[in-house]
Amino acid sequence: MEYKTIARDGVAEEDIKKSRFICHIKRVETEEEARQVITQIKKEHHKANHNCSAFILGEKSEVKRTSDDGEPSGTAGVPMLGVLENLELTNVVAVVTRYFGGIKLGSSGLIRAYAGSVAHAVKEIGRIEIKEQQGIRLKLTYAQYQDFSNFLKNNGLSEVNPQFTTDVETEIFVNKEKTEQIIADLTEFFQGKASIEKSSLQEVEVPLI
Repeated sequence: MEYKTIARDGVAEEDIKKSRFICHIKRVETEEEARQVITQIKKEHHKANHNCSAFILGEKSEVKRTSDDGEPSGTAGVPMLGVLENLELTNVVAVVTRYFGGIKLGSSGLIRAYAGSVAHAVKEIGRIEIKEQQGIRLKLTYAQYQDFSNFLKNNGLSEVNPQFTTDVETEIFVNKEKTEQIIADLTEFFQGKASIEKSSLQEVEVPLI
């Protein structure tokens, strides 16, 4: 399971030609969750002129929905969705609330405003990649363990929860595609004299620039 999403839930606000554009963006995993978020924001901003929305769900972005919520067709939800798609985000819902300030923006102006509101929010909040990593468990002598820090440093890895008894039992997590190579490198590093085995999988969040 690998996909990109927002680093956290957040809100960003912009004023465009006297109209307030407030973008709420949240992580969600189901269509029901996404619709609950939209409903809640509509309740909170029931006096707003529009609460337009877009969401994408699924590891392969299988589910996509948009709403213009009264704005001219194609000027809000679809541009918002386009930003999420271009940033390769999924499992995310964006709701842009507009309080009309008296100056009409025109179709192109609305498209820029709604797309820009989502882009601004994502830039403020940041993106992450969720990756599945493979655990590798090692059982080492104390002499081997003293050398293990060199291997970790050279490979940009860190250990998890080492246990010190008669031997040292410790664990590292690596990207799944690197598992066999790391095991081979560990076997060579310890000259085949260490106990090395695969353990559990875990999800990790890797920040994206």
